Amino acid sequence: MGKRKKKQSNFILQGSILAIAGIIVRIIGLVYRIPLTDILGDEGNSYYAAAFEVYSIMLLISSYSLPVAVSKLVSARVAKGQFKNARKFYHGAMIFAMISGGISSLIIFFFADFIAGTMMMEPMSSMALRVLSPAIFLFAIMGVIRGYFQGLGTMIPTAISQVIEQIVKAVTAIFGAKLFMDYGKKVAAIVRNDSYGAAYGAAGGTIGTVPAVLASLLFLLFVFITYRRVLKRQMAKDRTRNLETYSKIFKLILFTILPVILSTAVYNVSSVLDQGIYNWVVTIKGLEELKTSYGIYSGKYKVLINVPIALANAMCSSIVPTLSACLVRGNKKAAKQKVSHTMRFTMLIAIPCAMGLTVMGGPIIRLLFSTGDLEMPAKLLQMGSVAVIFYGISTLTNGVLQGINKMNVPVGNAAISLVLHVIALYVMLYYFNWGIYSVVISNILFALFMCIFNGIAIRKYMRYRQEVVRTFLIPILSSMIMGGALLGINKLMDLAFKTKGRDMGTLITIGIGAVVYFISLLLLKGIKESELRSFPKGNVLVAVVKKLHLL
Repeated sequence: MGKRKKKQSNFILQGSILAIAGIIVRIIGLVYRIPLTDILGDEGNSYYAAAFEVYSIMLLISSYSLPVAVSKLVSARVAKGQFKNARKFYHGAMIFAMISGGISSLIIFFFADFIAGTMMMEPMSSMALRVLSPAIFLFAIMGVIRGYFQGLGTMIPTAISQVIEQIVKAVTAIFGAKLFMDYGKKVAAIVRNDSYGAAYGAAGGTIGTVPAVLASLLFLLFVFITYRRVLKRQMAKDRTRNLETYSKIFKLILFTILPVILSTAVYNVSSVLDQGIYNWVVTIKGLEELKTSYGIYSGKYKVLINVPIALANAMCSSIVPTLSACLVRGNKKAAKQKVSHTMRFTMLIAIPCAMGLTVMGGPIIRLLFSTGDLEMPAKLLQMGSVAVIFYGISTLTNGVLQGINKMNVPVGNAAISLVLHVIALYVMLYYFNWGIYSVVISNILFALFMCIFNGIAIRKYMRYRQEVVRTFLIPILSSMIMGGALLGINKLMDLAFKTKGRDMGTLITIGIGAVVYFISLLLLKGIKESELRSFPKGNVLVAVVKKLHLL
């Protein structure tokens, strides 16, 4: 019993480490996007967004799914003590990564003009897209190493490498955007086209991605070399006689990675379609000036929404190899427990974040951004914050289905959701003229459809039902209490600080709101002592809570 609790605690701990790193990465991203957004302006952010949407899709196709696939295959071998076969899978995946990453990089570099102009309807974003091409190859290699460590049961190298990557990216992106923007303005003056300033600025903003990925890769290689002695000792103890051939390894990698690629690609291609459809509709309607609204959506609303969604991405990376190992051991009960704990942990954070963004959307936008349209992103946040909950559930349930070897199910679910999403987007844009709000609403619908379809599939294949009261109802009630407190405290802070101290008032309000939520959660018995202890520094947290007689 004690051993099982220790494994459960380690699973939550590893997931928490990756989740914390993911949130830190998103916070760093949020912090550096503030000056970057100000430098680029709404037009430059539109070019920047177009380039990164295409870059993200190419990563998904070539390498983003590699950590999930590699961790799944490696963990299954490690669970049987087959460390030699696990190492062979690492080598096979590395060859696959170099080929797929190399091809994708070349496609982006040589076809940047066609992709930017014809597919995205943003021809000025081609420079930024071309700058990003080398990062795809480097990211593919990095993804295999991350997946290997995750398959061995440790998320720490992945977590640290993500933070390093984002820090380097933050510094170089701001410097590059400023430098290129200044140069682009000079070019714009010569050719008498102001858009060149924004286009060069967007290219400068993306230039930081290559050194960032390289720095992260170098760190992982250092850890891998340092860890080599441990790996050699593990392989020396391995008495496996039937070593898997590379032909079998490549087949398994291909059959494992293709469904993951299709699932993640279909799941995320909506962003590319959103901008392409949006730009196409506003163009044929003669409303090209509305294209900058997508820059506001991507550079302000989406950046904030992605911070809490990072938690679900991290827990997804953690649960796939864990569920795979449970299946190898034939322990279905443990698999169900891990799904339940992971979903509860995710909702404990996603639900209050959604409420906080709804209530505090305007003050948060004013706190973080000083230029461009501030009213629209505030409205987008208030309208679209519920997406945090739906994307959290859909991302996590994708990982669950991949972990139980139902790799094709998320693909079908994502495809159906995508079709419904595109239809809804087009109708709202073309017939109702809802502009950028159409993009927000259609994305909420996409995530909601995914939640429903994935939930039905998990219930069918695992005979599993998520506990409702402590996972959803208590966090929602606690968040409502927090939301009421936020409204009242924010009004008091506005009166106390008025215009000059408004930013400080917003920070104080957010801090108090977080405390109110946590206390409400404890008083409503929404979290157990054992669950608190499984968090990083959980014992310290439990000691503090007990002293305050909240537990």
